[in-house]
Amino acid sequence: MAARPAILASFALALGASQALAEDCTQARAIYADPAGSYELHFEPVGSEAAVTSNHFKISVAGTEVSLNGVVLPSGEPERPNGIVMHDCPTGDVTGADLAACTVWQGPIYAVDNAGTIGLLQAEDAPAARQILLPDFGPSLRQSSAWGKGKATADSSDVFHFKGCAA
Repeated sequence: MAARPAILASFALALGASQALAEDCTQARAIYADPAGSYELHFEPVGSEAAVTSNHFKISVAGTEVSLNGVVLPSGEPERPNGIVMHDCPTGDVTGADLAACTVWQGPIYAVDNAGTIGLLQAEDAPAARQILLPDFGPSLRQSSAWGKGKATADSSDVFHFKGCAA
């Protein structure tokens, strides 16, 4: 029984370090992973103050060459961050049908802070969230062009935990 308090203390210390790292990182540099470690979500700088997007990210699938591209656009009434995750979208003149075919997931993006409060994803210069929530991402992925032989085959959670901060 004496080992149990030591294990709990180590877990608490690791959790505290993870929270401190998230606070020291901006959302534009934050890296997240699903609980199984099959998916990594990497935010990256938008690169332009004139962009209509508030955040950019990529999702990589372990053991594959699959890379999903994501953008966050403020939309709706009331306005909130709405994410779109795409796989192998064509470039140039594309139709709505082309975009629908390559869209893996679309919906609001939520962030969980260090106190456990769920809110909306903040802009790229805000401190990184402790967790990112993509509601129904897992089921949408299974129905997308990114799923199948040679692609994603491991189920994904809708919850991504802070893993680190890109240099």
